[in-house]
Amino acid sequence: MMADKVSRFEIHDVRFPTSLTGDGTDAMNTECDYSSAYVTLYTANGLVGNGMTFTIGRGNDIVCIAIREVANRLVGKEIESLFADMGKAWDFMLADPQLRWIGPEKGVIHIASGAVNNALWDLFAKSRKKPLWKLIVDFTPEELVSATAFRYITDAITRDEALQMLKTKEAGKSEREARAREFGYPAYVTSAGWLGYDDEKVRRLTKEALAAGFNHFKMKVGSDPASDLRRGMIIRSVIDDPANLPEGHEPRDPKTLLGKNAGPTGNVLMIDANQVWDVPQAIEYVKGLQAIKPWFIEEPTAPDDILGHAAIRKALKPHGIGVATGEHAHNRMVFKQLLQAEAIDVVQIDSCRLAGVSEVLAVLLMAAKFGVPVCPHAGGVGLCEYVIHLSLIDYIAVSGSIDRNVLEFVDHLHEHFIYPCSINSKGRYNVPSDPDEGYSIEMHKSSISAYEWPSGTYWQSPGARKAHGLDK
Repeated sequence: MMADKVSRFEIHDVRFPTSLTGDGTDAMNTECDYSSAYVTLYTANGLVGNGMTFTIGRGNDIVCIAIREVANRLVGKEIESLFADMGKAWDFMLADPQLRWIGPEKGVIHIASGAVNNALWDLFAKSRKKPLWKLIVDFTPEELVSATAFRYITDAITRDEALQMLKTKEAGKSEREARAREFGYPAYVTSAGWLGYDDEKVRRLTKEALAAGFNHFKMKVGSDPASDLRRGMIIRSVIDDPANLPEGHEPRDPKTLLGKNAGPTGNVLMIDANQVWDVPQAIEYVKGLQAIKPWFIEEPTAPDDILGHAAIRKALKPHGIGVATGEHAHNRMVFKQLLQAEAIDVVQIDSCRLAGVSEVLAVLLMAAKFGVPVCPHAGGVGLCEYVIHLSLIDYIAVSGSIDRNVLEFVDHLHEHFIYPCSINSKGRYNVPSDPDEGYSIEMHKSSISAYEWPSGTYWQSPGARKAHGLDK
């Protein structure tokens, strides 16, 4: 039998009309249509791998063009040769000098590369009949190091250091995997805190999230201090009231609340500014929100301002408020500098901002070395489906840590995926377990048909065209 090769690919521009409901709104991004730049790799022997990156609408026009150029590099390549060294495959994908020039390793070309790399990993996992997380946690330490993108970060962590770290975690892997399967992975909820929601909707959604078992909650801030304080006090009034705790509530392990400004019921609040402030403004604004006792402020300023984040963290530390970022950290080098500068308390990887799984592995390894917890960003279509795999890899194979980690959950658009993520009664992600799901990102064909831009049945309907002003 001849070696199987990547034979072709398809790209779909899929956009969901979340701007009509205010889902995803924050101080910086006030009009969001959650969108997937979606790519499918096909092999000559019938294997299929799916991947995507995330935008909030019109950016898909540009990203889909870039995906086509990156995916072209894989056509004709033998898949087993790629799978044998996924780090080398990642290097090859990013090595086209004419494409690299428009980055390098940042911006549109980088997130397009992430979509294609994610599709290749999905193909790999499906070929081995394992969910992606299981494929990688079953790697030997040597195989995991080989799959990782190390260029430009060896001043922070070397291959040898990473190998020794992974070897020390080998002994407890099976126990950690069993624990994750039994209890799930800790989650926090953002769906109650979007900036475009009125107070009553915030109150109602917070109560619903509390009843669903969550004990970490995040709200958007940055447009108006008085409004933010009022909304924060509404959330606090709900989550700190013992009368609102679900029936059968069990006290949280104190280790999971250490340094998080948890309220009397063991519930935690975080705030997110989505890059809206200058550094001095961020410091003063967040000081004004001390009354709502946030664990951290997320993205307080420009995402690649390393020293700005360090200054904000230093100024807020006496007030007991941490700093988190990473959703828009455009590559592993930004994370390297954030960690080296002691600029953040929480690493927030994004499965689509970084250029796929191989680059994510690099950030997980650095975070583990520096002892900073990883709490991935997942506010967007498909991101929750992706990141549960990454958090499981971190916990089981890399850091061995779960006590202070929480993974974002937003309750939007999961119905469009064949293998949607799910949350158990304790507010934790269930572990993906279907051997055919790969990276869990395969969309229903009916969803693509309905929401593909601009020809999908939704976007061509008179009601949608009127609602979105498409006939102007």
